[in-house]
Amino acid sequence: MEKHQVEYANKIIDFVVKRKNVKNVNLNIKPDMTIEVTANDKVPLEFIFEFVKSKGSWILKHVGHFKEVQPLRQSEKEYVSGETFKYLGKQYRLRVREAIDEEVVKYFRGFIYLYVKDLENRSRKAKLLDEWYRKKAHINFNESLERMYPLVRKYGVEKPKIGIRSMKARWGSALTEKNTILLNTELIKAPKYCIDYVVLHELIHFKYNDHSDSFYQMLYTLMPDWEKRKAILDEEVVRDL
Repeated sequence: MEKHQVEYANKIIDFVVKRKNVKNVNLNIKPDMTIEVTANDKVPLEFIFEFVKSKGSWILKHVGHFKEVQPLRQSEKEYVSGETFKYLGKQYRLRVREAIDEEVVKYFRGFIYLYVKDLENRSRKAKLLDEWYRKKAHINFNESLERMYPLVRKYGVEKPKIGIRSMKARWGSALTEKNTILLNTELIKAPKYCIDYVVLHELIHFKYNDHSDSFYQMLYTLMPDWEKRKAILDEEVVRDL
């Protein structure tokens, strides 16, 4: 992995270059706001620099200053009524209520209700909401697997298990030796059709454990609009994390 930077509009854009066996030059914004460019070994750095500059306006619009924006957004959350939280591609208002008995999070009529005994305990509220997200992730990710697995069954792919973990630099990972797809907990904030894209992407890795032409040919065949789904995932979801 190569680290580089370019100047655009009097700002420095840091990015990394990964050399892979791919046809096109691709720019991807990771969940931790890292800018990653993938290109094959034949693409010169000068071309990559110009490519990143050509995307400069889009990058600054959606991400801002990468090293500062995400920590700021994370610190903004106080877990109080009126704040918005993303779930399955939509923003929902949080309503915090004092719990009489059980501390719990409920989703009801377009609101996320957080019942907690100590209304001032921010860490407890954060923990309750995180547990709720993980529970919903387990349900929705497995439902996605049920939708996507039939597409690859005929290629001899054994049905894997789903694992969930917080990851800084990727949405998912195919652990072929453990027959497990590991998915980023944050993916629960994406629309279901974006979750399906990530799950299918990882399923295909059990057939082609690389990003070769064969991998992308299979992806295009099974999900012709995968690039649109990936763009929504990278642009809309990452921007709101």
